[in-house]
Amino acid sequence: MPFKRYVEIGRVALVNYGKDYGRLVVIVDVVDQNRALVDAPDMVRGHVNFKKLSLLTDIKIDIPRTPKKKSLIAATEAADVKNKWENSSWGRKLIVQKRRAALNDFDRLKVMLAKIKRGGAIRHELSKLKKASAA
Repeated sequence: MPFKRYVEIGRVALVNYGKDYGRLVVIVDVVDQNRALVDAPDMVRGHVNFKKLSLLTDIKIDIPRTPKKKSLIAATEAADVKNKWENSSWGRKLIVQKRRAALNDFDRLKVMLAKIKRGGAIRHELSKLKKASAA
């Protein structure tokens, strides 16, 4: 399977370092081989080093080079970037991580007890299947 996630204008990426950590951005221009000009509807346009961008996502929107903020917002809404991201496996994983980080002690206890209960039910059903196959 060939590589398809190129650094290109309109590619959506995730910032993995700095003040914009965890934010989805759109590459609007490539400055040089190390930096890109990125923008998002809720941030100020700026330069980001490619090392600070996580792997590029599969999401790409159709925009010209360095579009105005208004046209960028319209293009991201038309491409439904937010919903595509939340439905991707990567996006779901990050949402779960944020949710788990926000748990308090009591919530963590409830999760632990639910895991123990689930494991017991799985072991019980597995032992039933083993007995049935042995007989």
